[in-house]
Amino acid sequence: MKFAKILFSIAGIYGLIVLLPMYFLEAKTGRDSPPAITHPEFYYGFIGVAVAWQLVFLIIGQDPQRYRPLMLAAVVEKFTFGIAVMILYIQGRTGTMILGAAIIDTILGILFFVAYIRTSAQPQT
Repeated sequence: MKFAKILFSIAGIYGLIVLLPMYFLEAKTGRDSPPAITHPEFYYGFIGVAVAWQLVFLIIGQDPQRYRPLMLAAVVEKFTFGIAVMILYIQGRTGTMILGAAIIDTILGILFFVAYIRTSAQPQT
């Protein structure tokens, strides 16, 4: 249980540190990874959903036993981004910087699954 508490808490804090500055980096993102962002609603929508998930990770970290079912959704959240970016990288459609983020997410997804397995499905008495 301690593993899950620490893992999800660190993941949530790390995610907020990485994601929150993105709210102020739309123009820079467009310059660094052209073309410019033409649909800012997708950009800000992605950040908003990702930030919400970081809050879910922090909630799970407070009581992994209670929120154990959410751990599987957290695994899916990590793998959908990680695997998609890895495929895009292989196709030559994204760069190494985003690949690094995808690898981190995939590793976190694996660790989230390990935490799910290690957290008993039975309530503690």
